[in-house]
Amino acid sequence: MQVLIDVLVFIIRLIINIGDIAVRTFALFLKLLTFLKKRLKIIFLKKKRKRRRQKVVKPIKIFPLPITYKLKYFTAGLLFSLIFIFIPLLFIIFIDELPNPKTLSVQQAPLTTKIYDRNGVLLYQIYASQNRTLVPLSSIPKQLQNATIAIEDKNFYNNSGFDVSAIARAIIANLSGQPLQGGSTITQQLIKSTLLSPEVTIRRKIKEIILALWAQRIYTKGQILEMYLNQVPYGGTAWGIDSAANIYFGKNLKDLTLGENAFLAGLPRAPSIYSPYGETPNAWKKRQLEVLRRMEELNYITSQERRTAEKEKLTFQTPTNSIKAPHFVMHVKDLLVKKYGLSLVEKKGLKVTTSLDLSLQNMASEIVKEEVLKNLYLNLTNGAVLVTNPGNGDILAMVGSIDYTDPKFGSFNVTTSARQPGSSIKIVTYSAALASGFTAATTIDDSPITYNIPGSKPYSPVNYDAKFHGILTLRNAFGNSINVPAVKVLAKVGIPNFVDLGKKMGITTWNNPDEYGLSITLGAAEVKMTDLATVYGVFANNGERVDLNPIIKVEDSLGNVLEEKKDIQRKSVLDPGIAFIISDILSDNPSRAMAFGFNSPLVIPNYTVSVKTGTSDNKRDNWTIGYTKNYLTAVWVGNNDNSPMSPHLASGISGAAPIWNKIMSNLLIDKEDQKPTKPSNVIEKLCLGRIEYFLIGTENSAICISIPSASPTDRRRNI
Repeated sequence: MQVLIDVLVFIIRLIINIGDIAVRTFALFLKLLTFLKKRLKIIFLKKKRKRRRQKVVKPIKIFPLPITYKLKYFTAGLLFSLIFIFIPLLFIIFIDELPNPKTLSVQQAPLTTKIYDRNGVLLYQIYASQNRTLVPLSSIPKQLQNATIAIEDKNFYNNSGFDVSAIARAIIANLSGQPLQGGSTITQQLIKSTLLSPEVTIRRKIKEIILALWAQRIYTKGQILEMYLNQVPYGGTAWGIDSAANIYFGKNLKDLTLGENAFLAGLPRAPSIYSPYGETPNAWKKRQLEVLRRMEELNYITSQERRTAEKEKLTFQTPTNSIKAPHFVMHVKDLLVKKYGLSLVEKKGLKVTTSLDLSLQNMASEIVKEEVLKNLYLNLTNGAVLVTNPGNGDILAMVGSIDYTDPKFGSFNVTTSARQPGSSIKIVTYSAALASGFTAATTIDDSPITYNIPGSKPYSPVNYDAKFHGILTLRNAFGNSINVPAVKVLAKVGIPNFVDLGKKMGITTWNNPDEYGLSITLGAAEVKMTDLATVYGVFANNGERVDLNPIIKVEDSLGNVLEEKKDIQRKSVLDPGIAFIISDILSDNPSRAMAFGFNSPLVIPNYTVSVKTGTSDNKRDNWTIGYTKNYLTAVWVGNNDNSPMSPHLASGISGAAPIWNKIMSNLLIDKEDQKPTKPSNVIEKLCLGRIEYFLIGTENSAICISIPSASPTDRRRNI
């Protein structure tokens, strides 16, 4: 009853305030009308005198009513209806839709979310711990309480459930084009995680503030803080602070150190990001340091205590929940959390059917682990694999590292992390070249060159084998992955055109073209493996981009479909003729024999497979990416600490290439060879002793006479 009275009082006060503003506005409006009336009267009298002089007979009006009076009554009626009828009615309807804050003190039984592969095999269960213990505030260390207040709501004990200044900062950020963010007190966060959906809208924010005010009338500050610490998510199965202490550290609350308290206090803002078990296993440290700094600013700890806690080494428990395809599952979970919110994902019993094929996943995982262990002598300690269906964006296998359980780097997912792509990015360079008038038969001089760019050091590109090879066709330069021709081509095409095309094809990590130099064509700008898979998929799809989407269907606990992959979104980003010619070059074994030989791991006997390699500076990253119409396989090998591999690693021969060959060979067993179909805007022409493909209109731009063979020249003699 008291709550209802409080709400009614709040409504009445709101109406009175609105009415006061309306009356003041109306008074101002009347003054304006009076002024206009006097002016009109003067004009009217002048006209009247003039008409009398002209002896004009004025028509008689029956009961005339000046327009000013009509406007006055209409405005008064509109304001009265708005203030005393419509606004109160809308507010009552809005209040009626709100959940009751009294349910905050009622523990709801969470339901388990289950993630399946495409064939119905259970991969992982996401759930809130069923045996969590609700602990009273008196049993929660004061240090942990202070850490939570310091990082989440420094004015907790003084505000009314919401912080006007924090909300103002969030509104300013929103108006400046940033997503609605921040501004939530501990009370608001409790309301949001327990009673409201995760949608980021003004409407939900208003609900959050009203419910926070309401909750302040029902509960004390101590009760609100106790409910917050017992009910908010701390990541994974950790719902509530007691569960979090056990899951992360295997400790009781009373045994936690300052460093551990600061870590736990920083989790609720973004558990999937700050969890040491997620895709960013080291992000928690920066957040912990921020918590400690805030505690010192508010005099909860001394500077000496802060410094000691910063140096403290935290030891996390090994996750015990059974999981298959762990990197893939955590990737899917992060996607779900971003779309539906952590509470719904971990407590509402979703059924998630994914595109993963567990049998292919196991095959790829075994191969990459076996090959990496065989090549430890090359100072090669880790590998990653991504297998997709380029036609619909399905992820069929995702191996983020060779051992997910490795406590140091195991949970780090290389497939979703930015790495230097090496020469594998040349596929964008030569696509841009063909779009700019180059042909596969265009000749390029592989000879020394130095670029003097204002503000930068002179740039002299070199080749992988430290030699120059004279005049080469674009086909041979690309097929053999010669560096200098790629740089010369980019210099003519232009970095802005190159970057723009890369973004259109699926690269999300590149920024302003002005930030990059010509070395970007050799892999100087980092990309994600998932992005490279999208880029290479464009060629498998005849110029159409299809983004990766590992989720086939999401259902709620009642079987209602929340989302389902049906209509595949396709976007044409490249001429089909260019896609065909690039694919033909990358599947042409003789055109890459100069660098890789005729029997390299890049060859899948009896199958037409387009494939490209890449190696970054000092051999820190080694790639092989290849595709057919139905399968795309990307492989990376290297070291998570970014240390160089052995100089003896040979791109296309050892490292990633043998892994790629074994996986691709397994995928193509008993499958028919599917050669790319030549588009209508591509013609064939005898050129330089072979049948070459040209976009219609470019076939006469190439010189199709024999080129004298050039002996490879030692680089040092040409500088």
